[in-house]
Amino acid sequence: MTDTSRHEHHDGSPYAPHTPAETAAMLEAVGVESEADLFDVPEEVRFDGALGIEPRSERELRAELSGTLAKNDELTEFLGRGHHSHYVPSVVEDLSRRSEFLTSYTQYQPEITQGFLQALFEYQSLLVELTGLPVANCSMYDAATALGEAARLAGRVRQTSGSTVLIPEVIHENKREVLDNYVDGTGLEIDTYPMDDGIVDVDALAELAGEETVMIYAENPTVRGTIEERLTEIGEVASGADALFCLGTDVVALGLLEEPASVGADVVVGEADALGLPTAYGMGLGVFATRETFLRQVPGRLVGASEDAAGKRAYTLTLQTREQHIRKERATSNICTNQAWVALRTAMHIAYLGPDGLVDLASQCVREAGSLATALSELRGVKAPVHDRHHFREFLVRTDQPAPAIARDLEASGFAVHVVDDHLLQVCVTDVNAARTEALVEAFEEAL
Repeated sequence: MTDTSRHEHHDGSPYAPHTPAETAAMLEAVGVESEADLFDVPEEVRFDGALGIEPRSERELRAELSGTLAKNDELTEFLGRGHHSHYVPSVVEDLSRRSEFLTSYTQYQPEITQGFLQALFEYQSLLVELTGLPVANCSMYDAATALGEAARLAGRVRQTSGSTVLIPEVIHENKREVLDNYVDGTGLEIDTYPMDDGIVDVDALAELAGEETVMIYAENPTVRGTIEERLTEIGEVASGADALFCLGTDVVALGLLEEPASVGADVVVGEADALGLPTAYGMGLGVFATRETFLRQVPGRLVGASEDAAGKRAYTLTLQTREQHIRKERATSNICTNQAWVALRTAMHIAYLGPDGLVDLASQCVREAGSLATALSELRGVKAPVHDRHHFREFLVRTDQPAPAIARDLEASGFAVHVVDDHLLQVCVTDVNAARTEALVEAFEEAL
């Protein structure tokens, strides 16, 4: 017979089984009268007991949502600047939506998640091959947070008392804001170095870098799509200052451009969701790869290969303390969101393409950008590209007429481009929108 005498019946939550007496004792111990007193929620956002959503049937709800979605503009996007859309094969869609992937929780228990852990191990292995660095993780939010983690890592491992992180003066504004937030309270300071016609002014960077520099960050391709031509020299500047060299890129670009390890990169960050996901403009997957020296400092989750009790190859989350999840003041990183499903899709897409397919896709990003820039430059009052450099996917367009007005006319014609300033637009072309480039040029001509 089960003894239930010690369990006092009450009507509370089965997941927080405190009796009224226990709750009262805890509230008295912390000096408040009710649970609500533990929270300081502003009156204007406090829940008033009503959601204001009228109940409706499934059919009514579908009709309402269809009407709402129908209000969206049908635009062909030539947008980039960190979010790049590539065709996602149906095999990725179908396999990633299998129930064993969609319903999987964070893979803490290796005895029941070997399949998913192996997939994540393969994802890490693909990043290792693409970057040339021996350690890659599988749970970064996006490129911006990966950059923030790289700066914090540099602040922890650098041997001297430096505190300055050097970044390009031309960088995506959101990435800069995230970086500022990540280093707030760490003692690190963010400073910028000049650019020269779209790439790093290495001489100016060398003058700025010194014993106070903990990390130098560069991008290839840059936020404007230019290809960095002096990566090895940037790495040498970082090495001479005893600073970490962090390189920003993405998984498609890595299929064609210089291997980061070969130019001296200590950490590689960037976007992995360029493959495996449609453009989400918010949700992403960050790349984080580094040298084995910093293995214990890697943020997020790391899947390792081991052996089980029978001597068979097995996979598990490794080299990670529980402090990351329960004692934030001692944690290397506080990344707790599980990005495994997104990483799975990226790994599937890369594997589907294979080495040759990845190179072909990356090469197309160079060819299509060059062809579109040439076509636009033939229009009167247009210069494209603005920077006399090689470009990957995207480029700047200078217009004699006001850029915002041209962008509005293009939108009216069914196209979306970025407005950079009063006379600068940015255009991004990939395999998804390449078939519409001629129509975009015609719309440009009409707008001009």
